Amino acid sequence: MIDRDRLVKSFCELVSIDSPSDEEEEVAQHLILRLEKLGLTVERDAHGNVIASEPGELPLLLSAHMDTVEPGRAIIPEIKGDRIVSQGNTILGGDCKAGVAAIMEGLESVIEEGVPHRPIQVVFTRGEEIGLVGASNLDYSMIRALEAVVFDGNGPVNTITGSSPSYMSFDVTVRGRGAHAGVEPEKGLSAVRIVSEIIQDLPQGRLDEETTFNVGLISGGTVRNAVPVEATFGGEFRSRNTETFDLVKMQLLTTLNQARAKYREATIEEKLEVLFQMYTLDPDEKVARMTRRVMEEMHLAPDIRPSGGGTDGNVMRRQGIQSVVVGMATNGMHTVDEYVVIPDLIDTATFCRRLITSSI
Repeated sequence: MIDRDRLVKSFCELVSIDSPSDEEEEVAQHLILRLEKLGLTVERDAHGNVIASEPGELPLLLSAHMDTVEPGRAIIPEIKGDRIVSQGNTILGGDCKAGVAAIMEGLESVIEEGVPHRPIQVVFTRGEEIGLVGASNLDYSMIRALEAVVFDGNGPVNTITGSSPSYMSFDVTVRGRGAHAGVEPEKGLSAVRIVSEIIQDLPQGRLDEETTFNVGLISGGTVRNAVPVEATFGGEFRSRNTETFDLVKMQLLTTLNQARAKYREATIEEKLEVLFQMYTLDPDEKVARMTRRVMEEMHLAPDIRPSGGGTDGNVMRRQGIQSVVVGMATNGMHTVDEYVVIPDLIDTATFCRRLITSSI
C-alpha cells in the first residue's frame, strides 16, 4: 500500500535538493541510488537523463523531469494542513518533483511488497523547463517501451492533457549606433528605442483560446550616458492551431521587416526555433484507455482538457511512443505560491501503483 508518511518525506527531500535546469546532477544521483536499491538496472544516456529498467517484454514507461524553474534554490518545504508549500520566497518544486515522488512511491510499494506487476522503464529527464531538452536528446535506442505515462500535469492525477501546443522561441538582436547622450545624441541611433518600438507593435498575452504570445526577456545598453548600441529581447509564442501558429510567425517577421525599413542604418537579426510540436490525444489509444480505466477503478472521473504547456510527452509521441500526460497534485506552477495537495499526491502515487499492476 501507499505509505503516506514515506511519500511526503520523499517529496520534501526531493524539493530540498537544488536542481534548476542544467544543474540536476545531485538529484539524479539521489534517484539513481533509490532506483538501484529497488533492483532496477540504471543507466545514463549521453545527455545525462536517468533511465531505469526491469527485464521483460512490453514495459510501461513512467516519466517525469528532474529540473525546476527559478527561484528554486534552498527550497524549504512546509506542511500546512493538507498542503505542502514553500516559505514564499521560492517555488516549491512540485513541478515536477511531485511526479517524481509519486513514481518512486508507486514503485517502492509494489517492489518491496513483491506484488506482481508489468515490467517498467523509468525515465527522469534533464532540462524540461528550458524547452524539453532532455527528452529531445534522450537516447531512444535505450527505450524499449511503446507506451508512456508522463507525470507532469497541473492539478490532480485525473487531469489528463488532451492537447498541447506547438512552441516557437525567438531572440532578436538590434544594433544601432553609439554616441554621447549629453553631448551629441543626434549622432546616435538607439537600439533600445528600436527594440521598444518593435515590442510595442507585437501582440502580447492570450491571443485566442489556443494561442499565446509573450516577450519575457529584454536587455540593452551599457551605461546611462551613452546612446545604446545594442539591445536584445526574447520571447515565445505557442498555439494548438497550425494555421494560427504560422500566422503569428508571419506577424513577428513582418514587424521586424517594418523596423528594418524604418531604421535602415540599424542591423536587426532574429533567431526562431520550434522547441516542440503540438499533439491531440486520441482517447481510443491503448494507453489512454488504460489510464482512464485505472482512474475509474479509483472512482476518479477522467478530466481530459487542453493545455497551454508542453511536456516530455510532446517529444515522446513524435518518437512513436504513445504517451499520456496526467496531473501530479501540483498547483500554481512556476510561482512562489505553488503548492501540493497531499491527498492528491497520495492519489497520484496510488494511480502509479495500480497502473503498473493493472494488467496482472
